[in-house]
Amino acid sequence: MASERGQSEDYSGPLKRLLLGVLLLCLLGLFLVWRIDSPRVERFRAQVVDRVVPPMDWAMAPVTGAVKVLRDFQSYQRMYQQNQDLRRELQQMKAWKEAALQLEQENARLLDLNNVQLDPRLTYVTGVVMADSGSPFRQSVLINVGARDGIMEGWAAMDGLGLVGRISGLGQNTARVILLTDTSSRIPVAVQPSGQRALLIGDNSIAPLLDFVEAPDQVRPGDRVLTSGDGGVFPAGLVVGQVFVDPGGRMRLRIAADYERLEFLRVLRSFVHEQIDDPGHLIVPPVDESAAEETAEAGNG
Repeated sequence: MASERGQSEDYSGPLKRLLLGVLLLCLLGLFLVWRIDSPRVERFRAQVVDRVVPPMDWAMAPVTGAVKVLRDFQSYQRMYQQNQDLRRELQQMKAWKEAALQLEQENARLLDLNNVQLDPRLTYVTGVVMADSGSPFRQSVLINVGARDGIMEGWAAMDGLGLVGRISGLGQNTARVILLTDTSSRIPVAVQPSGQRALLIGDNSIAPLLDFVEAPDQVRPGDRVLTSGDGGVFPAGLVVGQVFVDPGGRMRLRIAADYERLEFLRVLRSFVHEQIDDPGHLIVPPVDESAAEETAEAGNG
């Protein structure tokens, strides 16, 4: 058994070397043939390609498929990266859009303030609303102008649409505006076109009451309401709102000012009225002495 195994090993070694040498010679010959630039060899190469390559398509199919999958995966990676970039850009665009909308609204408010038609004698100071302290018991806002800007108690405050309230509470750099809807608000108004005088009374609702109307039968829903200027509380002619009737039959006011978006307020400087502090003296007409003597004698007689 040992001798047979040794003999087989003796034959297998040279046989392997022989096959390796033949394979190398074949490859060398194939290389040489493939490199020879001859018309006959070229025709031979073309025939070999025609015979061998088409039947080998089935063998190349997995390789071709793998290459396509690899390319598709690379394309997917590029698309995913582009999608992430687009998402980031979209978020940035949304932020810019929000900023643009805020600037547009702010610009609209300022334009509204500039378009309000006021008495040429009236001057004003524009302030920014800093805080809203609205509550069930108090309706007011805080603005960033105060005594340093010449603001005084009782002056009217307007937005771009109509009257908002009056100054009630004054600091050096800030002022508090009591809204028309506050329960402490009482404003004399005039209803147009009838000219009826009335009193606008706040009740902490969005639509204050219109009370003490001179002739209620002459007031109609939709009539415009302006400040009357009575009592020197506000300048006359400021737009306040429109009349409507609530389900209970009471007349209320639909306020012209936009209380939902109070950003800028215009504080109107009231007219400077001359104040009379000295009551003066009673002026008595001169008395005729002769007439007085005759009257006295007639009385004695």
